Amino acid sequence: MSDRRAIQSRFTPLNRLGLALLLAFGSAAGAQAQSLQELYDAARGFDASYLSARAQADSAQYKAAQAEALARPTLGVGVGPSAQRTEPINGVNYNSLVVQGSLQGKYALYNPANARTIEQAKRGLSVAAAELESAEQDLIVRMAQAYFDVLAAKDALGTAKASKAAIAEQLASAKRNFEVGTATITDTRETQARYDLATATELAADNDLRVKGVTLDQLVGRVGVVPKPLAVPVALPAVMPVNVEPWVSQADELHPAIRKAKLGLEVATLETAKARAVDGVTVDMSGAINVQNSNNSLKDATAARAFGEGTTRSANVGLSINYPLYSGGANQNRIKETLALEEKSRNDLDFARRSVSEGTKRAFFGVQSLSAQVKAYEAAESSSKLALEATQLGYKVGVRVNLDVLNAQFQLFTTQRDLAKARYDVIVNGLKLRQASGQLSAADISSVNQLLAK
Repeated sequence: MSDRRAIQSRFTPLNRLGLALLLAFGSAAGAQAQSLQELYDAARGFDASYLSARAQADSAQYKAAQAEALARPTLGVGVGPSAQRTEPINGVNYNSLVVQGSLQGKYALYNPANARTIEQAKRGLSVAAAELESAEQDLIVRMAQAYFDVLAAKDALGTAKASKAAIAEQLASAKRNFEVGTATITDTRETQARYDLATATELAADNDLRVKGVTLDQLVGRVGVVPKPLAVPVALPAVMPVNVEPWVSQADELHPAIRKAKLGLEVATLETAKARAVDGVTVDMSGAINVQNSNNSLKDATAARAFGEGTTRSANVGLSINYPLYSGGANQNRIKETLALEEKSRNDLDFARRSVSEGTKRAFFGVQSLSAQVKAYEAAESSSKLALEATQLGYKVGVRVNLDVLNAQFQLFTTQRDLAKARYDVIVNGLKLRQASGQLSAADISSVNQLLAK
């Protein structure tokens, strides 16, 4: 009995957990831990999905500039030399070389379709900005998810190691007690089974940590990333506002998916107006400056001039008014097509609003539930510590068996692991709630970063 008491008093559950965590992560402690902000900054310069969206947004300004060119004049230069051999029936044969040059310009004085195209291009810029915002919000969530997945996997491995270490101590104690005749072989076999299961759990947790680490490394373009843990004690921020309605209202105003759908409807409406404008009058102004230089092989200057040698200049400017009378029904059907597409865009906007509203409510209630779980796990942790201490005392005085102690230890370790995981989930789902309501930005990464250990 004295050996058992010595073993039990030497290691409390918290000491065993701390020792196991130290052994589990001692090799990584030498590496410089990195904050969420640092890793997010690295991901913005490496993640292919985000960089693709940013390049797409950058290209939108040039596409808009192409459309704006419709409101400006066009100029062109043309030069064309030509050679000719003339052999009259009665006269002197001669060769001539003519070089023609012209400067031509055109300007659309009145073209409603061009004006609609320019308006569409401007909205295209806003669509690109909304898509880039969505991509950045997605990167923030993926970054936070990968970051806290690694921390959760580390906690799970630490819990597995701590549980295994505690079971190993209980197994050694059970074997000694059996040898001295104070315990049955049942205690030893039950503890051995628990130890074997703990070994399998530890292997699975170690592999899960490796997989989660690969995901985080791939996101930031580095190897062996070590994220900083949450600061102790943990103080999770409250979700404000505390009612779901303000979140839904803000989502309808701010969410990039809704903005994009609204812009899509505006673009479709402009497309209908553009199709109708094709049936109307257009007015273009055009002009040209022409220069022609002719040379021939005639020796006599008077004769040479008589046959057109010299330089002539001319200029012209004019207006052209066009009105289509009949296009075979093509444009009438084009108008019907755009009206149908306009209705599609209107339904797309309704769908986006409903989806965002549903997603915001789901995210809000999810965060509320997780926050309540954190409080419940905190209470469960305190209760589990007291239960373990009582069970250990009962084991020492002989009213509890070894299996009772193992169960109490396992309950404490799993509660601590689940509590840590619930805290991570509150943080990540808080970011998802802000994403669902269209409010997520890089500033939220800074806010979460304040919760990490310095």
